Amino acid sequence: MSTSTCVLSARLMFVLVLIGAANAQLSPNFYSTRCPNLLTIVRTAVNTAVANDRRMGASLLRLHFHDCFVQGCDGSVLLDDVAGFTGEKTAAPNANSLRGFDVIDTIKTRVEAACPGIVSCADILTIAARDGTVAVSGPSWALSLGRRDSTTASLNGANSQLPGPGSSLNNLITSFANKGFTTREMVALSGSHTIGLARCSTFRNRIYNAANIDPAFATARRANCPRTGGDNNLAPLDTVSSNTFNNDYYTNLVSRRGLLTSDQVLFNNGTTDAQVRAYSTNSASFFNDFAAAMVKMSNLSPLTGTNGQIRRNCRRRN
Repeated sequence: MSTSTCVLSARLMFVLVLIGAANAQLSPNFYSTRCPNLLTIVRTAVNTAVANDRRMGASLLRLHFHDCFVQGCDGSVLLDDVAGFTGEKTAAPNANSLRGFDVIDTIKTRVEAACPGIVSCADILTIAARDGTVAVSGPSWALSLGRRDSTTASLNGANSQLPGPGSSLNNLITSFANKGFTTREMVALSGSHTIGLARCSTFRNRIYNAANIDPAFATARRANCPRTGGDNNLAPLDTVSSNTFNNDYYTNLVSRRGLLTSDQVLFNNGTTDAQVRAYSTNSASFFNDFAAAMVKMSNLSPLTGTNGQIRRNCRRRN
């Protein structure tokens, strides 16, 4: 076994130990007596938000991912910058990009009215991401609850740990391995790009300079993403069905119609080609793998017990 393989294996074992320790303190029944209507409150608010803005399903899922990949699933991404405190919202992957904060605020207000001081913002975001996925026809997954909210945030972590739209396959594999995910789980989680939109600035280089792109697709995307200007113009990550969670994302990759460089590298004569092709013809396999990987994602380094706090306002520390 090579030195690099040994290092990667040791890193994976360390992360899995942390996840295992956290799982011991989380429970699917954590709020069953203290806030019995929690799941109904969250689901109702999320369904309303998605009915008003179908894109919100993708936004809540992405918000959860950006939370969990930095410091663990602790609600740190929700904190605003204030005097003497810098949050994660101004990090390059988050600024003018993350959405759904208002939905989390609405849910928190309703939960506080029903069960004051009981439910963390981290748990609310975790549930909302699941329910937002279900609301756009995606899979569901079982959640253990009991996370507490951080009193810290990491701007540097948000800038350095979240994989970017120009990531290579090796970059993606390493970024996810650092959080304890296998390559297979990384490919499954990338399928979240079957829903949502991306800004021109994140895919401009690909549609003008990439070789592994369908010419007609590139031409269509250029119409709304000029070489200069229009940075915030939006395009669907999944050109077939951007508002419905399904396996069309992988079908697009096989056709060289991935919008982001970090999408198309999953199908580019590399080690993940076979998995992408399999998902493109078997949605059940993708749904099962995605749901399992999301359970693992939701259990990344949560604060439990007496660590952290239960914020009264998700945007501010108590």
